[in-house]
Parts: sequence; structure tokens; C-alpha cells
Amino acid sequence: MADPIKVITLPSGQVRYRFVIDVGVHPNGKRRQLTVTKKDEDEARVAYGRILSQKAAGTLVLPTRITVAQWIEEWLKQKERDVETTTIRTYGHALIHMVDILGPIKLQELTQEQVRDCIDMIVASGRRAGGSKGSRLAVSTVEGILGKFRECLAAAVVQRLRVTNPAEGVRVSLADKKLDRRERPRVKPWSVQEVQKFVAKIPRDRLHAPLLFSLMGLRPAEVVGLRWEYLDLKNATLEIAVTRTMIGNVIVLEKDAKTEAGERLLPLPLPVLEALKKFKARQAQEKLAAGEAYVDSGWVVVNEFGVARNTRHLREHAYRLMREFELRRVRLYDARHSCLSYLANNGVPDHILARWAGHANADFTKRKYVHVEVEDMREAAETWRGLHGGQ
Repeated sequence: MADPIKVITLPSGQVRYRFVIDVGVHPNGKRRQLTVTKKDEDEARVAYGRILSQKAAGTLVLPTRITVAQWIEEWLKQKERDVETTTIRTYGHALIHMVDILGPIKLQELTQEQVRDCIDMIVASGRRAGGSKGSRLAVSTVEGILGKFRECLAAAVVQRLRVTNPAEGVRVSLADKKLDRRERPRVKPWSVQEVQKFVAKIPRDRLHAPLLFSLMGLRPAEVVGLRWEYLDLKNATLEIAVTRTMIGNVIVLEKDAKTEAGERLLPLPLPVLEALKKFKARQAQEKLAAGEAYVDSGWVVVNEFGVARNTRHLREHAYRLMREFELRRVRLYDARHSCLSYLANNGVPDHILARWAGHANADFTKRKYVHVEVEDMREAAETWRGLHGGQ
């Protein structure tokens, strides 16, 4: 067998050692070859043996000039077949920070130190205002960005564009986490008392029933995605099948439930059932009053002329009521946290809690949505009396 290592004399008279090796095929079916040139013969033979071993093991990564920015763009295109349009938009918005800072670097030259420095920089001045960077970003936001970038680079490893994932061991620094906890105010979900105060004041509001949906754990997009056909008032159930999300707070996107677990059938609490019956009767009266101007859309959350409302309308309506009732302003999505916390703290089993929330994993539900307040621990405090000798 001929020696694969060839001696090459350059025009300058210097000697080099070169080999050409088959490494696969191009998309057009033609064989792909890799040419490697080394200064030292032993170095060339080691490189040749390494490539042969990597080919046999299926771990060979071929050189490429693709940049980080180019790979992010390609990865987002690949993700379009697996995730919703709104999710792709969120991914792209998050990774724009990585494109700005790491984009020009060759993908195969990216190091863990560069990723770590990038994350530190984003925490310090990643917030955008008028197109320019400014104040600190929340640690939770940066962790989300890092998670998406880690997933993006993991795909590069799978597709043999890199040997390792340089974002795998990178985390937001402990110092940044501590500073974030000290300086960034956390808006807590409503307490039980705040929820009860809101509920007590909204029975006369036209959107009484839709607001109660938010206070029984539904996502805002699920609330405005309800159709009357999904409600069985006789058997007191509702079906979550469609959501109506928003892109850029302007465009409404109607789609299936977020996940398979999100498609669920829930029983209606009696107060919600009664509010729904009144709302349906009111809509019938509004339809008669509006005549031909009424839009018979079938959506539950509509205005007086039957036109469907979106999550922005519902949110702004709720904020107005919060101001009127002098309640802390919280997102309607945070009301979901309040609801699930109440269920968990009142003994609802984990598998029921997860099913109600529309999650496949009860651990995720409890970790992300269940909050324990001091009043929830009063019973535990009373239990201590037995140890301390109290009666």
C-alpha cells in the first residue's frame, strides 16, 4: 500500500508533509476529501491516524468557516419545523445578544471563556433601549438566553460542526445572582386575600366570567381562546383546545394548545359556572341590541358587538380594575401562580395539580408556579408547640 504521506517542496525550498483523505460525500453525491499539510512528518502521521480513528468512530468533525451568527441563523431555520412561530420569534430575540457579541467568531474557534465573558457582558449592559444597550438584564432573562444558546451549540455538536459545546459549563456568576436578588424587585403573585378581594369586587363587571378563568389557573391565551362550543354548561366542564397568542403585542395568532398536556378538560367551579351562564345570557341580549352589526364569532371573550378580544385587551381591562380597586398591579399570568399555589397548599395531589396547569411534569409545576407564603406556614408553626412544650 502506498504511503499516504507525501513530501512537498514549496517554492521557497521548505519541505512540508501532506496527505489527502476521503471523509465522506457532498450533498451532490461526489466524494469529499480533506487535505492536511504539516511541517513535521511525525505530526502528519499522527493527524492521519487520528482522522482515520475518528472516521471509524463516527466522531470526525470537518473544518468549516461558518461563523456563530451564520450557525444561529441556520439553527433557527431548522427549528421552524419543530416549534411555533411565536417561539421562533422568542428564540431569535434572545439570541440577538449572542449575534452582536460572538457573531463574527468562527463557530469552531468559539471557546468557553468567550461564552462566559459574553454572558457577563450581557448581564451588565444587555438591556436595549432605542436600539442601544443600557442597564442590567435580569438574571432570569440571561439564563434563558444562555439556555437557548446552549441548545443551539448542542445541535452544532450533533451535526458534526463542533467536537464540544463551549456553553455547556457556563453559568451566570454567583456575584451577579446575588446582586440581582438585592437590587431587582420581585413582583409577588397575589396572596389569597388579594385574590379574594378582587373576586369580591368584579361580579358587576361585564368580563366577570373571563376574569374568573384567569383566577382558576388558565393562561391568558387560553382564556381568550375559549369558544362556546368548548364549554359544557350542563356538565360543568371546559375544554382547552385552542390558544390565541400575540406576536409583538399586535398580531393575534390562533393555534392549538401549547403542548399535548395543555389540551385538557377541566371541571368548572360553581362560581365560574354561574358567571358563565350570566355572561352567555348577556351576550344574547347584546346580539339582539346590535342587530346586523353583531359579529357571531363563537368566541367567549368578545365585546358588545361580538368582536373577539385578545390578551392585550384582557390585560388592560384587568389593570384598570386593579387601579380602581386599589390592588397591587400584577400580570394576569401571575394570577395563574396564585391559583396553582392555592391548590398545592390546600392538599391537591401533584398529578391533579399538573393536569390542571396543563403540564406534563408535576415537578415543573411545583418548582415554577407554587409559592409558599408565611401564612401558609402557620400550621407548621403551631406544630412546633408540641416540641417546645406548649399546650
